[in-house]
Amino acid sequence: MIGVLQAGMHDSPYSLTEARVLFELAQTDRVETGELRGLLGLDAGYLSRILTRFENDGLVERERSASDARKQLVRLTPGGAEVFAALDRRSGEEIAQLLGELAEEDQARLVGGMAAIRQVLDGAREPRSYVIRPPRTGDLGWVAYRHGVLYSAEYGWGTAFEQLVAGIVAGFDPARDAGWIAEVNGERAGCVFCMRQDDETAKLRLLLVEPSARGLGIGRRLVEECVRHARDEGCRRVTLWTRDCLTSARRIYRAAGFELESAEKGSENGVELVEEMWSLDLA
Repeated sequence: MIGVLQAGMHDSPYSLTEARVLFELAQTDRVETGELRGLLGLDAGYLSRILTRFENDGLVERERSASDARKQLVRLTPGGAEVFAALDRRSGEEIAQLLGELAEEDQARLVGGMAAIRQVLDGAREPRSYVIRPPRTGDLGWVAYRHGVLYSAEYGWGTAFEQLVAGIVAGFDPARDAGWIAEVNGERAGCVFCMRQDDETAKLRLLLVEPSARGLGIGRRLVEECVRHARDEGCRRVTLWTRDCLTSARRIYRAAGFELESAEKGSENGVELVEEMWSLDLA
């Protein structure tokens, strides 16, 4: 534990809420009490009692606004600044000690988990953006892993499919092929690859978009990037293999100009499906 639920923060006589008030006051020279109340979401009477205690302890000074006598301004005294600095220092020391006991990988997982919580809670209020970039070290393993996990969860496909994906990833040659990774808020959220089949034909492979990132247009953007690259490389045709149950991907392919060439019945891990070949004429 890092002490935030204890009666006194970091062995001080001040509660978490009181420490929050000190933090906000330390960020500015002086602040109007109504603004402070709004920042912290506190009841006016509760905040008044806290400020009265701080004033009695010599931590803050209050005065009437020169422009509006109805408003009250509050600021930290030098003594209040010292108390806040001590709380801030102890907080940093306790967090450093706590994280120092964790392996580097666990620290990354912890930070990532906290970021995920914030993203989920703020997602409805904050617009999300994404970037498309070339693959980096570790991305190819992620591609195989996420294909295995997602298609197992969503369609019941098994280990054989993950092995198939791993084989495709193993055949990726940066000297001949190209790939793109989509990131949302710094986290990998999608991928696609353009792999040469012959001198005139490229194959679109391994299109994937994480469930949390769907609806942002990432799948369409990845397909567009693949087609653009194939055209720039002088290819006359792009092909792809997909399955009839992947309805969202099929809509993207059709919107990009791909046409269904052939279809035949198949199965994956005992699940019946239809294998499809699609193509796009670039000539």
